[in-house]
Amino acid sequence: MDKLRADVRHAMIGGDRIRAKEKRAELRDVERRWDEALARLGDDPQQAADAGARAPSPSAAPSRPAARSAVLLPVREQVHQALTLLGAPAAPRMIAAVHEAFYAGRLVSSRLTSLRRDEERSFRAAPYARPYYLCAALTADLLSPARGLLAVSTWPMDRRIIGPLSPRVDYLTAAIAVAEQLERITDPDPNARRLLWRFAANIPRAASSMRSMTPDVVANAARAELAVHMDADSAHRTAAASRARSQLDDAAQLFGSGLALSRQADSSA
Repeated sequence: MDKLRADVRHAMIGGDRIRAKEKRAELRDVERRWDEALARLGDDPQQAADAGARAPSPSAAPSRPAARSAVLLPVREQVHQALTLLGAPAAPRMIAAVHEAFYAGRLVSSRLTSLRRDEERSFRAAPYARPYYLCAALTADLLSPARGLLAVSTWPMDRRIIGPLSPRVDYLTAAIAVAEQLERITDPDPNARRLLWRFAANIPRAASSMRSMTPDVVANAARAELAVHMDADSAHRTAAASRARSQLDDAAQLFGSGLALSRQADSSA
């Protein structure tokens, strides 16, 4: 995974976006298989710990006993774990809730307020020096930072765009991801079920109560609604992503246009 992240970085530095896209797809596939392998090791915490020592990954979400014994990671890596699991831009409170449900330790959402600014400063000082950056989701109309939403720089541009239907699409995408992760864990933390219920309560036909809720039913209900919105949202995001790639430099594609950032700074002053 480290090699693939480096390949993505080198392709972006070299301006080879086609190769970068291919390597990102490979990286997502490897991360998915790593998650599945850890899930299968969930019944044996010692074996899972040994596997983690051999090949640690910020995207892995082991079963509860192994997760609670894991060594705590830096905040940015904890955020990356949660966002990778969700697969969609998210606000600090959601990121903290996902981390608490599936990973070791407690991530306080208030600690994330300055994280994006720190990441932008790091990127501008040394572009692509890190395997990934925690960046902004961008609004489809102005290509400015979407307020309060964090994303991952290695995601395709259109996944980081927020159009009119995107909040609902991302909500359903995250619900499916949480449900699927819960299905893979043999002994889920109660926080994980509470988190899934937060999603299910706002999805038609997902569950009538937390007690009767099952992850597969929640995921299927989310997929059914997602199919209704997906095409329109994808078209909007794709068009905005194309504008972003043609109008913005590399830094602005991750953190928003300079004009929008200046306006945001003025309004907060």
